[in-house]
Amino acid sequence: MRQSFDETTDPSFGEKHLPLVRARMAEQGLDGWLVPHEDEHQNEYLPEANDRLAWLTGFTGSAGAGVVLMDRAAVFADGRYTVQVRAQVDAAQFEILDLVEGGVPAWLERAPRGAVIGYDPRLHSPDALATLKRAAAKADAVLRPVDVNPLDQAWGDARPAQPTAPVVSHEERYAGEGAASKRARIGRAIAEKGAEVAVLTAPASIAWLFNVRGGDVIRTPLPLGQALLNADGRARLFLDPRKVTNELPGWLGEDVTLQSPDTIEAALAELKGRRVLIDPAQSSAWWFDRLEAAGATVVRAMDPCALPRACKNPVEIEGSRQAHIRDGAALARFLHWVDTVAQETLPDERQVAEALERFREATGALKDLSFDTIAGAGPNGALPHYKPVTRTIRRMERGSLLLVDGGGQYLDGTTDVTRTVAVGEPDADQRRMFTLVLKGHVAMATVRFPAGTTGHQLDALARLPMWMAGLDYDHGTGHGVGSYLGVHEGPQRIAKLVNTQPLLTGMILSNEPGYYREGHWGIRIETLQVVTPPEPVPGGERPMHGFEQLTFAPLDRRLIDVDLLTAGERAYVDVYHAETLAKVGPLLDAGVRAWLERQCAPL
Repeated sequence: MRQSFDETTDPSFGEKHLPLVRARMAEQGLDGWLVPHEDEHQNEYLPEANDRLAWLTGFTGSAGAGVVLMDRAAVFADGRYTVQVRAQVDAAQFEILDLVEGGVPAWLERAPRGAVIGYDPRLHSPDALATLKRAAAKADAVLRPVDVNPLDQAWGDARPAQPTAPVVSHEERYAGEGAASKRARIGRAIAEKGAEVAVLTAPASIAWLFNVRGGDVIRTPLPLGQALLNADGRARLFLDPRKVTNELPGWLGEDVTLQSPDTIEAALAELKGRRVLIDPAQSSAWWFDRLEAAGATVVRAMDPCALPRACKNPVEIEGSRQAHIRDGAALARFLHWVDTVAQETLPDERQVAEALERFREATGALKDLSFDTIAGAGPNGALPHYKPVTRTIRRMERGSLLLVDGGGQYLDGTTDVTRTVAVGEPDADQRRMFTLVLKGHVAMATVRFPAGTTGHQLDALARLPMWMAGLDYDHGTGHGVGSYLGVHEGPQRIAKLVNTQPLLTGMILSNEPGYYREGHWGIRIETLQVVTPPEPVPGGERPMHGFEQLTFAPLDRRLIDVDLLTAGERAYVDVYHAETLAKVGPLLDAGVRAWLERQCAPL
C-alpha cells in the first residue's frame, strides 16, 4: 500500500530536541529562532529531510510554524489542525497558538526587548519576512539572518538524506504544449515585465515549464530544482546530477543547460547589471540577497509560470475530465463497498482507506495518491485534515457518519473528492446538517460571475445556508488543483482570506463546504470544477464565467432532506446524478451499475 498509518513523530520530540536547538542557538549568540513549516522550495508537502517543524515539535500538519526562545517556545497551526496539534505536541514545552489569528507576528510583538531572533534566509520569502520584521520591531527585537541553521546542526547525522528521485519527461499529449513553446511564451512575459531573465524556484513551475515530473515530494510528482530562464527562451536548469537520467538532456533540448545546484551562486554572480525577475512571495530571501550582492537589478513580480500553469489548456482540461471519469468509477466501486460490505462488517478507518486505494489501483493508471486519504469515522470525521494513524484509528459505528476525502495522481490529471456516508440510518439532525452543506455546495457549483471576480468574493455563497442557521466551517471553500501536479495549487482559491487573483478560464478549483461537530462527526462534500469561458446569459447584459463539474461520484441520498432543497437545488442534484450515471456507469460491472442507478435516481 502507498499510504502508511504509522506514527512518524511523538510529543516527546519537543523535550528531546529543544535543548539541542537552544545549545546551537547559544553558540551563534541568538536569543530566538524562527521555524517555518516551509522548506527551501516553499513547499507545502515536504520531503522527510526538510520537515524541520515536525522534527522539532512533533506536529505533522501541512501548515504551521514555530518560534524558539531560550526559556519558552510556541507552535502555531490553523483551524484545520486544532485538535491534531494538541495531540502531537507537548503543551509543557510549547505554547499552542492559532496560525491565522495573530500568528507568529503577534507573538513576536511580545518578544523580549532587544532580543536577537535568528532565521534561515533560505526558508522565508521576503514578503513573509517583511511582516515578521515589522512585528519584531515593535518589541525592539531584531531578526538576524544566519548562514548555518542551528536546527539543522542539532538534527545532525540523524537527518534523512535529500531525495534523488529521477526526473522524467511529461509527454505533450498530457501537457498540451511543448516545453520550447512554453519557454518562448514565458520569455516574452519576462521581457514585458522589463526583465532579461527570471529566477524560478517553485518546483511546480520547474515541472510545468520543462514538461518534466519527479518524485522528491510525497504525493506530488515534483522535482526539486531551480532554473534561470532568459527572455529569449534559453534556460539553465539546476538539478542534482543523481536525478538526471540518460534520456533527460535529449528531452530538454539544446536550449536548456543542465547544471548542478552547487553552481547556483556562481550563476547568480554572472547576473551583474542585468534586470532579474523574481517572485517575493514564492522565492526565499536568500535569492534576493545574492542577486543584490551580485549587482543585479531585482524586478519583483509574480512567478511568470504561475498563471499559465493555473489556466489549464484544452488538452489538460480534457485529460482532467478523463482522469475524473476513471477515478469516478473507482469511487463508485468504493462507495458500493461502503454501502454493502462495510455497513455489515463495520471496518476501521485503515481498512476504509486501504479499500479506496485498492479500487484506485485497479484502474491500472494510478501513479500515486494525491494526498494521504482522510477516512474519519464518527468523531474523527470532525477533524477536517485528520489522517488515520494507529493510535487514533476508529471503527465505523452505526448511527454515525463516515467522511472520506482522497484523490489520485494520474498522468492526465489530479483528483480530489470528499463524500460523507451514513452508517446505518441517519437521524434528522445529520440529514439537516448534510443538506445545509449540500445547499452551499450547489450554490458554488451553479454560480455565474463576471470577469474579474475573485474566489474571495464568491466564498460567502457556499457559507450562506449555514450562516443563516448560525453555523460555519474553519477552512477555505476551494483550492486550486494542478494537472498531474499539486493537489493544492495557487494563486487561485475560494476562501474568507482576501485574495486578489481573479478566477480565470481553465482554472481548476475544489468546491468543499463542510460542517464539523466536535466529538461527534463531520460532513464535507467536495468536487473539483473548472472555470468556463464567459458566455452570454439569456436576458443579461454581460458575459459570465461559470463552473463545469469534473468530479462524478454519487451523494448519499439517505442524508438528503429533500424538503430543505429548493426546486432548483433538487434539479441540480438530479442532473448531476444523471451525468454521473452516464459517464461512470459504462465502466462498471452489472452489480455496481445497478447500485449506482438506484443512487442516481431522481430525488
